[in-house]
Amino acid sequence: MIYIYNCYAGTHSSALCAAYHLNKIPNDRIPTKEEILGIDIFNKLTSKSIGKLIYHGMDEEDNQVFTLGRGLSHKMITAISELLLLLEGKGYEHEKVICSNASPTVPLEMTFGGLFSHKMHIDFVGIPLLVKGAQRTYPNISKLVKKTKQVAKNSTNSIEVLENKELEVSKISNIISR
Repeated sequence: MIYIYNCYAGTHSSALCAAYHLNKIPNDRIPTKEEILGIDIFNKLTSKSIGKLIYHGMDEEDNQVFTLGRGLSHKMITAISELLLLLEGKGYEHEKVICSNASPTVPLEMTFGGLFSHKMHIDFVGIPLLVKGAQRTYPNISKLVKKTKQVAKNSTNSIEVLENKELEVSKISNIISR
């Protein structure tokens, strides 16, 4: 099976999902700043990485785990799905593919942190916001990965696309709750 966690840049929420999935960060507590910043691609990709599948490793069941930055286009996931369906129609057999959208887990802190650090290169503002946002949304990351694995286990489809809208973080309530 192949898991593809995807988000806008592929370097924040999807990186957290892949690290959680592969047990590279704790699953019994919120990770520390050092653990978050120690994730192999966390806040390290550039816009040139958008559209590239990045391999992170094999999970405990020998499934491959990837991340993908899709930019502004959700159509990239549709294109991957359509390509696989086309190949299936031509007799090509492939492993089950699970595409899981990590974007709904992104709180306001991560949005602005990514803007400041990733786009404007103002790390002294952006990185603390990214870490705070990653810690705040960590329970959502955990839910998303667990849901993704459960759907993968129960699905009979060769391709599953999970939008995960039910995990969407309310950005307004995050502002109000401060």
